[in-house]
Amino acid sequence: MTDKELDTLRNQLSVASKNGIDFILAGIIIWAVIALVWTLDYDPGTKSIFAFIAGGPLLPLAFLFSRILGTNWKIRNNPLQRLGLWLNFAQLFYFPILFYVLIKTPDYFIMVYAIITGAHLFPYSWFYNTKWYAVFAGIIALGSLIIGLYTPTGTFYSIGMFTSTCLCILWLLLFADQKRKRGLLNQ
Repeated sequence: MTDKELDTLRNQLSVASKNGIDFILAGIIIWAVIALVWTLDYDPGTKSIFAFIAGGPLLPLAFLFSRILGTNWKIRNNPLQRLGLWLNFAQLFYFPILFYVLIKTPDYFIMVYAIITGAHLFPYSWFYNTKWYAVFAGIIALGSLIIGLYTPTGTFYSIGMFTSTCLCILWLLLFADQKRKRGLLNQ
């Protein structure tokens, strides 16, 4: 397979699944809810558990948005399609880090959760053949770390707001990117 053939397959995935914007849109909502949870008057351990639970509806929300937006989760005749599922599963291997933080230092749970969320986006840059996932993987991971290092733990809801805002910007950029690619594939 040539580089050009590989790029064509990646661009087909990008257009058919609209760069995964259904998952990004679900993430925007989930992270807004996590930010809200972090404003509640509970101890950090309880807020961490609530935040983890808030992430549970991601897949059903993404499925709902895929129906609304007309994204395609199964692209037949594209050998790269199964890789997307494996990339999603890879995120699960970060969860022991989250559980460690939940048990040992729950004050920092939201920061670590946001860093993991940002970092797990990185391989999708290659998968969908767009730089935006790589850019925002860095922005979310490093931005969350900086907020965590330089703001009081009582204001860590700002990490959730920051992550949700970054995902919103990413959503817009990914939407524009797939529209551009759609035009290129139709030529």
